[in-house]
Amino acid sequence: MKSEHLPLLKSVSAPAVHPDGSRAVVSVVRPDFDADSYVGQLWSVPADPAQRPRRLTRGFRDTAPDFSPDGEVLAFLRAEPGGKPQLHVVEAHGGEPVPVTDAPLGVSAFTWSPDSSSIVFSARTPEEGRYGTVDGVSAGGEDARLITDYQYRMNGVGYTADKPLQLFLVAVPSLDEEPAVAPAGRALKKAKSADGGKEAGGKVARNLPEARQLTTAATDHNGASYSTDGTAIYFTAALHEDSDDDLVTGIYRLPLPGDSGTQAGQEAGPAEPEAVIPGGTDGLSVSAVRQSRDGQWLYFAAQDLGTSGQDFVARNTALYAMSADGGHAVALSDVETMDLGGGLEPAGSDGVLVLNNARGTTQLLEFGPDGLRNTLLDGDRVVTGAAERAGSVLLSFSDAGTAGDVAALEAGRLRVLTDFSAPLRADAGILPPQELTFAAADGYPVHGWLVTPAGEGPHPVLLNIHGGPFAQFTGALFDEAQVYAAAGYAVLMCNPRGSAGYGQAHGRAIKERMGTVDMQDVLAFLDGALEKFEELDGDALGIMGGSYGGYLTAWTISHDHRFKASIVERGYLDPVSFTGSSDIGWFFGGEYTGRSAEQMAAQSPMARVDQVRTPTLVIHSEEDLRCPVEQGQRYFTALKQLGVEAAFLVFPGENHELSRSGTPHHRRQRFDQILHWWSRHLPTAANPAPRDDAAAAEPAAG
Repeated sequence: MKSEHLPLLKSVSAPAVHPDGSRAVVSVVRPDFDADSYVGQLWSVPADPAQRPRRLTRGFRDTAPDFSPDGEVLAFLRAEPGGKPQLHVVEAHGGEPVPVTDAPLGVSAFTWSPDSSSIVFSARTPEEGRYGTVDGVSAGGEDARLITDYQYRMNGVGYTADKPLQLFLVAVPSLDEEPAVAPAGRALKKAKSADGGKEAGGKVARNLPEARQLTTAATDHNGASYSTDGTAIYFTAALHEDSDDDLVTGIYRLPLPGDSGTQAGQEAGPAEPEAVIPGGTDGLSVSAVRQSRDGQWLYFAAQDLGTSGQDFVARNTALYAMSADGGHAVALSDVETMDLGGGLEPAGSDGVLVLNNARGTTQLLEFGPDGLRNTLLDGDRVVTGAAERAGSVLLSFSDAGTAGDVAALEAGRLRVLTDFSAPLRADAGILPPQELTFAAADGYPVHGWLVTPAGEGPHPVLLNIHGGPFAQFTGALFDEAQVYAAAGYAVLMCNPRGSAGYGQAHGRAIKERMGTVDMQDVLAFLDGALEKFEELDGDALGIMGGSYGGYLTAWTISHDHRFKASIVERGYLDPVSFTGSSDIGWFFGGEYTGRSAEQMAAQSPMARVDQVRTPTLVIHSEEDLRCPVEQGQRYFTALKQLGVEAAFLVFPGENHELSRSGTPHHRRQRFDQILHWWSRHLPTAANPAPRDDAAAAEPAAG
């Protein structure tokens, strides 16, 4: 795979399964160089293998499909070029989509009412005078912000206090009605007059239904889902006193207007949320809540953050259940060994489907109110979403040969229904990962993978370190490893202590001990591979990583000088300045390194930068609020002042997610610049040393 093959990487959403279980609809999204954006449509995937998948919509970017409970309508989010995602509905078998919203900052998520007549959606609601709400007032012309809280920004979102995520109720328009036409002439004048003189190109022209705001608190309201009887919605939020001082969220129930909860147009004021599990309860941070189909049980996923409400380090997410009528919640999963995620999907009358991170894979599990019922699917793959309807379980997944596909689960066996990665395999070629385990110096097993390039070798070796740190590499197709291996490098990836998927003790092993056993583990994995495989060149080593991986790369090269070069990307490099500059700085560093100056210095790459001898490329994004660009700037400057060969690659308009969701042009340029750096310090036949370093080092224009 080369950088030019990025448009062949197709991401597949969690499936929306029709109530009769006969088919699923997924969104298939890919990078597009011509649009310099992400494009994609909805695909209908029949459960019957005799029928072929077909493209259902033809929008610029259509995502997040979900069938109405009666199976008649499909709702989804559509974004036009340069626009925000808006809620649309279309007949379940296809047709002309009808817009439902024109939220100024777009719609984030939505959920259907049980009777299929209305939808609750979430959208960021801008403060008047900001974000284009007043014509002629640009971002630079807005009023100053007076900040009094820790939690006021978020990477990829920006300021949050002046645009909290609120919930809205909207009636679903009839798809049988004649479409609205834009008014003209006298009708246009009348419409503009009725609309306060505004242009009549919005709701007046498109006849959009009125959406009613349900929540007003100045905080984000997440994960909305309807009660089984349709009279209320459940959501999670931090509505407790002193919520700015912790990471805790609770579960709230909001009664809806009308007898059935679906009369969107009523004029009564919004009801007050009722606390089911109030924020601040037992240090829980609730991430998802869902009622069982029979209405008897309320399931929720949560992390226990301790008495401080901030101890998030390597806290596995557990599944809980309680009676829908109230009472005590019971933990259903083993929090020490299971790390659940991926939302909650109802299964059967009283169960729920969840995903579990496990040793570089993601399993599909089914729980009931008494605990784990079935491990529905495990093995060398990553399940990314699943749903059950009428007894049919359909899921989306990735593995070593696909970036995303859809399958049906039948009697514990997987029947693959799509092949969206066929062009990638045909045009780019995919190199398989080899699963490995080596012992660290203290005997601890270190698990990971090797992707070896074609040919006999000897191959230069890149030790790639993941971010998080509470995250995991998997054996699924990874564009980074494929691009580097295609350029002639053997790529090593492992999950050292501190990673997710191996139990809480594994993850918490580096709490207030960053750069200790984690560095020991990645170097042991490297040494084990060099000893086992003769085709790996132990004299041609590079090291690289992003975020926490950038931290451990910078930390390692201050201790170990055998690497020919390194890449430190979007790194957590100075715990001291990170405290005030990062969106998570007020708690992250203190929990991971400890809060004293001595603890921070003992685990700080900046405090050891004078020990670095390795040529280093520092990569950062200008709008990164997670690991702010000042981390990279200061590290690069220090290396230059110390006489270490260094370069600083900065991407405008990008945030912490550049390598995963940055613009296609920047993602391609990032790969090309990384390979250029390695060609200078670790040339291969497929990635030879440039003949003119000075000219080649400059990013291409345009």
